[in-house]
Parts: sequence; C-alpha cells; structure tokens
Amino acid sequence: MGKRIVLYVPDGVGIRNYLYSKVFKERPADLILYHNFDPATLSMLKDSIQFESTHEAPPFKEGIKEKYLRELIHCSRLRYHARRCDNPTLLSSWNRPKKGAKNKLFYKTIDLVSYNYKSYDSILGLEKQYDAIIRATDLYKAAKQELKKLNADTLFCTHQRALKAPAVYAAARDLGIKTVAVIYSWDNIPKARLALKADKYLVWSDFMKQQLQEFYPELSEDQIEVTGTPQFDFYSEEQRWKSRQEFGAELGLDLNKKWICFSGDDVMTSPYDPHYLEDMASAMKEAGLEKEYQVVFRRCPVDVSGRYDKIVAKHSDLIVSAPPKWNIDRDVWSSIYPTDEDTSVLVNLAKHCELVVNVGSTMAFDFGMFHKPCAFINYDQPHSTNWSVDTVYKYQHFRSMPDERAVLWWNKPEEIAGLISNLDSNKTTIRTWMEKIIGSDQASDRVYNAL
Repeated sequence: MGKRIVLYVPDGVGIRNYLYSKVFKERPADLILYHNFDPATLSMLKDSIQFESTHEAPPFKEGIKEKYLRELIHCSRLRYHARRCDNPTLLSSWNRPKKGAKNKLFYKTIDLVSYNYKSYDSILGLEKQYDAIIRATDLYKAAKQELKKLNADTLFCTHQRALKAPAVYAAARDLGIKTVAVIYSWDNIPKARLALKADKYLVWSDFMKQQLQEFYPELSEDQIEVTGTPQFDFYSEEQRWKSRQEFGAELGLDLNKKWICFSGDDVMTSPYDPHYLEDMASAMKEAGLEKEYQVVFRRCPVDVSGRYDKIVAKHSDLIVSAPPKWNIDRDVWSSIYPTDEDTSVLVNLAKHCELVVNVGSTMAFDFGMFHKPCAFINYDQPHSTNWSVDTVYKYQHFRSMPDERAVLWWNKPEEIAGLISNLDSNKTTIRTWMEKIIGSDQASDRVYNAL
C-alpha cells in the first residue's frame, strides 16, 4: 500500500489541477479528502477519483485578532518587499477598495500600523504571534483531533493562502504529520499571501524556487521542491484533443474561417475588458477581417456579471461566445468548480485558435503549449480611472519576461487588425518565457513522487 495522504482542496482550480489530472489517478496511495464541499460537488469528485474516505473540515469563523494579525502581516510584507524590489505596484495587492465604515477604519488602522514593521525580523515576530493565536482556535483543536484519528502520513493543500489552512497545518505539524503545499500560481509569491507554514512547498520551476527564497528567506532550500504544475499536463493528453471539425461544431464556429480567442479576466483584474472586446470587433470589421476570422470569446469562469452581453449581441456575426463549463452556485462558494469537460475545452481552444488576446493573463502559457502566440492589451481606455495597463505590466511577476518579444503587444485600438493579419511574420519568444516559468514537464508524476 502507498502513503496515507490527506488532500485539502479549498477551491475549484485545485480540483482541476490535482484531481482531474493524473497526479492521483491509478497510483498506490490511500487518499483521504478533507473538504468543505457541498454534497453535489462531493459526489462529482467521487466519480472522478477514488478516496479511502472523506471528512468535512470543521466550521471556521475568523476572529478579529486572527484577521488583524493576518492582514497586518500581509500589508507589512508588501511594504517591505515594495521597498526592497523598488516596485510600488506590489502594494496594489493591498490597496483594494473597502466597503463600509467599519471595514474602512479596520484596514486604515492596519495600513498605518504596518509602517512600524520595517525590518524583516519584526515581520517574523508578527508571524510568531499569529502562529500562537491560531493554535488557540476551535478549528485548530478540532483539526488536531480529526487528523490524529486519520493516522495520515502527509497533509497536502493545493493553495498556499486558504483561510482555514494555517490552523489545520499547525495541527498537522504538531502531530508530526508531513505537510506539503503548492504555490497556486506564478504571480502569487510577490503578493505576500503565503499563509500557511509547511514542511515542503512545491513550485513550478527553478525560477519560482529562487523567487520563493528571495521573498521568504526564512525557508531553507530543501523545503522547496521543483515539480512543475499539472495544469499544463492536460495539453499533452491526446485523448483530450478533438479535430477542428468536431470542436468547431460543438461551439458553432465557421470551419471556413480562422479563430481568434479573446480571453476575459475578472472584473477587478481588468475592469475594461468589454471595451477592449468592442475595440477588437470594430477594428476587425473596419478592416474586413470578419470575412476571414471569428472571435471566440471566453469569459473568466467566475465572472457572471453579464458585462459583455451587449457587445457579444452587437457583433454576433463576428463573436461566438464559448462560456466556461463550470458549475456556478452564487449562494454556495463550495459549489463553484470547473468540470473536467471545461479542461478539454481549454485544451482545444489553444490547439485550434490562431491567437489569444488578453490583459496579462496566464492564458499566454496555455496557448504557448501549442506554440500559439498571445497578444497582451497595452493601452488604456479613454475613460479609465484608478486602473491602467501600465500598472499591470509593472507587477513583479512580469519582470520574469526574458524580453518584450515573448508576446505580441496591442498598443492602440487600430493595431489589432494588423497583428491578426500578420501572425505568420510576427514571431514571439513565448516558449523561452514558458521554460523559465513553467519548468518541468510531467508535473503529475513529479508531484506524486514528492508526496
């Protein structure tokens, strides 16, 4: 028999990357799911993967002391690294609008107090206080009792910032259970959201390992293991590949035209995406490209705002909507997750579209798996306020770009027609960037072996 591994999967992307992938498929391990999913989600997961047992994580309501320290650590780390890296955009992970007088006062207080923690040692002192406080919570006590009964070898969490995870991980470590966590995405390390303390962290690449050590120097080198990320393994699974004819028929696409994908972000990340989609459609029609191309529009899975509806309807002769195949229940957060079918849709979008267009999205790497280019939107809307692409591309994770030729740049509305018309001559170095960020292939095998 294999190891007894407790899986803590707090979100839908963790389901896709670690339960739909081959990490635990037909492997010798006793898998125990520790979760907060609703019955329907749990039933779906049991159809996808075999668990020895499933256990619902205890309820948790964060107390004011825990929240205060957690947010103070977050703000203090961002300030420290913004100075160290000479990059004020790091603070954009903190300066988000707050609603309500009490909330504004709470975060304003933290903002002011954080100036007192200028040294790294003082921030580590805050984290020691936080560690002590979470060990006094009911969640810690309940998790410790439950994990002791499960007699697990390893506790594995698929997100480094899940709210419950610090107390659960503290309980596991105090019981001598090996704890492992993954860094959720390539842009997460500079955001100062490494909420839980683990024995080992799994990262995508040597670059991410170096970056984790840079931002968290208290971690030893042997605590960080390069495994790659299973989310890119799907693209080499040929059983997911569909013919252009089959995929086009599923989405209602014109097989006589070439397809361009416009990939939307969430409202907070890119509030003006509908305007960029309008610019793209108008410029293509003005150049007569609607006779040769179709735009396949994929919205961000959790963006159910309807903000694109008028644009899609207005340009229905050019734009075909391909809604993400996610289960969305606005009232139950644990019912928001991707279906395995949606993973295959992503794979085939990258395989059959000529180009993906977005504002700084990881979709550049998804399309790069099939050597397809990405065009980053690189101009502001005339009426945009409190948001700019100039800020976006100064984020710390974009400093990893080897050179500007990694992607195509859409610098003003009228340029998109030329970019599309000259794709064959507009070569990018996306693969060089991917090799730096994504690193290892066969990530599913590497993650399993690390566990």
